[in-house]
Amino acid sequence: MSSPVTIHDALIFTMVMASAVDSAMHDEELRRIGDLVAQTPVFAGFDHEGLMSASKRCAVILSEAEGLDIMLETIRDALPERLYDTAYALAVEVTAVDHAVRPEEIRLLQLLRDRLSLDKLTCAAIERSAIARYRRA
Repeated sequence: MSSPVTIHDALIFTMVMASAVDSAMHDEELRRIGDLVAQTPVFAGFDHEGLMSASKRCAVILSEAEGLDIMLETIRDALPERLYDTAYALAVEVTAVDHAVRPEEIRLLQLLRDRLSLDKLTCAAIERSAIARYRRA
């Protein structure tokens, strides 16, 4: 990698990876990523112009041999432990936005949970809150 991965980069990588895992980045997911970057406090001070370059950088890494594994390691190494659950929550947000979590998205969430050593109760709470937020009347 040419430049160091920032915390913001790692969080964007997490969301892009969650969107791309099913081999299709849907418009609804891309809009949600933009909304999360614009509205989530963890992105305070982030130059929103960097979203596209971070997304492209993520795509390049994912396209390499062992790209998913490299990406998971990159995310873990770039984030302080206190933001591991935040990264997981952002990934859940992106996977839940289209109201259909596919098997490959579930598997990615499992891999992310394991790589970040998140406990199952924390992850279950994050997932349950997304279900409540995206439930239709």
